[in-house]
Amino acid sequence: MTALTLSTSSPAAVRADAVVVGVTKGAKGPAVAPGAEAVDQAFGGKLAAVLDTLGATGSEGEVTKLPAASGLKAPVVLAVGLGDAPAKGERYGAEALRRAAGVAARALSGSKKGAFALPVQDADGAAAVAEGALLGAYTFKVAGAGKNGRRGKAAADGKAASAPLAEVTVLGGKPRDKAFKAAADRATALAAEVNRARDLVNTPSNALNPASFAAAVRQAADEHGLAVEVLDEKALAKGGYGGILGVGQGSDAPPRLVRLGYTHPAATATLALVGKGITYDSGGISLKPPGHNETMKCDMSGAAAVFAAVVAVAKLGLPVNVTGWLALAENMPSGSATRPGDVLTMYSGKTVEVLNTDAEGRLVLADTLTRASEEKPDAIVDVATLTGAMVLALGNRTFGIMANDEAFRTALHEAAAEAGEQAWPMPLPAELRKSIDSPIADLANMGERMGGGLVAGIFLKEFVGEGLTWGHLDIAGPAFNESGPFGYTPKGGTGAAVRTLVRLAERAAAGGL
Repeated sequence: MTALTLSTSSPAAVRADAVVVGVTKGAKGPAVAPGAEAVDQAFGGKLAAVLDTLGATGSEGEVTKLPAASGLKAPVVLAVGLGDAPAKGERYGAEALRRAAGVAARALSGSKKGAFALPVQDADGAAAVAEGALLGAYTFKVAGAGKNGRRGKAAADGKAASAPLAEVTVLGGKPRDKAFKAAADRATALAAEVNRARDLVNTPSNALNPASFAAAVRQAADEHGLAVEVLDEKALAKGGYGGILGVGQGSDAPPRLVRLGYTHPAATATLALVGKGITYDSGGISLKPPGHNETMKCDMSGAAAVFAAVVAVAKLGLPVNVTGWLALAENMPSGSATRPGDVLTMYSGKTVEVLNTDAEGRLVLADTLTRASEEKPDAIVDVATLTGAMVLALGNRTFGIMANDEAFRTALHEAAAEAGEQAWPMPLPAELRKSIDSPIADLANMGERMGGGLVAGIFLKEFVGEGLTWGHLDIAGPAFNESGPFGYTPKGGTGAAVRTLVRLAERAAAGGL
């Protein structure tokens, strides 16, 4: 992973492949943002004019490279757009800094060192620049598959990814200051775990199945001193996990349920995180149409986010207890697959008529929510690429938030905003509940088509323990970016919801759950 350092050196004196400066949109053209005064001085105070001549405007995401002026140690100046400057007396927003740093880090792919002279006024600003740069520097190397779906070496025909920027130096960061050091440590841990989730999401399904995913969790648990329990297909059958087994029974790769636990001696709150982990979703017998299968390796993004978030909490040593529950299965059509019209007996004892085998995520989550509820956590949050309806409602960059408690839904929304992730609160209309009634079972796994994302949330609510606080994040839109990279977000797996979950854990540790 890209290394991170803090430095109080002048951007004119630092030795790097490039020095990154911020540019904002001004009424009369681009303006150089604070932090780059020494660079501007090397250009005789005319850096903005030079950039204007080169066509730069300061728009968000814009990148302009130019040879360094005499007096600068770095040979290249990379100017990145910050968008509109903040109002007088206000600071640059954390998300604007994250995105600018991410764009710059991507532009410096293949370089050894980039010195970021962006507007850093305090430890929070340094954290934003560091986080954005580390996330923006991400690259994924295509992995091949060994026998039985085990991870193999890099595929010979895999695309060669450019090496990420090797080192990020945040100028204006004070390496001996406790607040700045803590900010850097948090950014490093958080970025590493977001990138872990991205790697898992990007891994082809022939190289990642439920068993190999569970093995990866075991390895990380051993490394970070976490408790781990893995239920295989025999244990799931003995325990009566009809939802997970029903989804996974059509595949040669049997399902798994993983419990990952982090505890802290000073913790006063417990948070349970539940992730949908469909390592490949064909739709089952209700097969997806052509054009909808190619990216279905990403249907385990919720489980990847939960896994990464628990490890991040452990790395940060937060005083909160967190359990991560990963419901892992592969949804395939075969002679043994669940059929539309079948009735499954869930772990809770409730029966579910399966009207559509492509509505499988709610089935594996239902069993797992019931199991997580048995431990009586203070709150449960599930994360899933659950419905196409949520993408239609909110687009490709925003995830939906539902909850059985309005205050908790607000807390989740606030945590997402604080983390820099786009989210929006959604309702659970009571009148939609009757649409999942079944004449032959306690309920059906499908209901009204209109508001389908809300119907899915209502279904999940049925399996949350009585009296427990629960939230649901439908990350179907932002979990996998099929377009080009933007800001600090790469093409492919994004690691959506990891930062929100970690921020929620931080709030819980501070007594704000």
